[in-house]
Amino acid sequence: MPREFSRIDRIGDQMQRELAQLIQREVKDPRVGMVTVNAVKVSRDLGYADIYVSLLTTEELTEESPEVRDSLAVLNKASGFLRGQIGRAMKLRVTPQLRFHFDSLLGHSRHMDNLIREAVGDKPAVDRDGEADNDRSSDDQERDV
Repeated sequence: MPREFSRIDRIGDQMQRELAQLIQREVKDPRVGMVTVNAVKVSRDLGYADIYVSLLTTEELTEESPEVRDSLAVLNKASGFLRGQIGRAMKLRVTPQLRFHFDSLLGHSRHMDNLIREAVGDKPAVDRDGEADNDRSSDDQERDV
């Protein structure tokens, strides 16, 4: 039986799609770069929506980075406009107040990936060419005996 999704989850998913389009098309401030809306968490009473965004750059960003601070300031300042647009697009009776946060999960995942690569090295977990065939043939030989 498939998992049932609550109304709050569906509103959050729809709000994420709408916000991604609105930020890309309607927010014209040059301080807002390439913003990705990673997640939207809506409170149960539809009072607030916490929007987690990340910025696409080549350098590692933290919450204290000036680019992040500028982008969050612009997005929080435009939250009233975005809230009105979302209310019209989604036809909600109560539209939550938008609060933008920087999502540092991408940086943590890159860091963990680098640690794993340092520990394991660049060799693959399963060698598909040589060792796997040799192991199979030796197992087959033992079974024949």
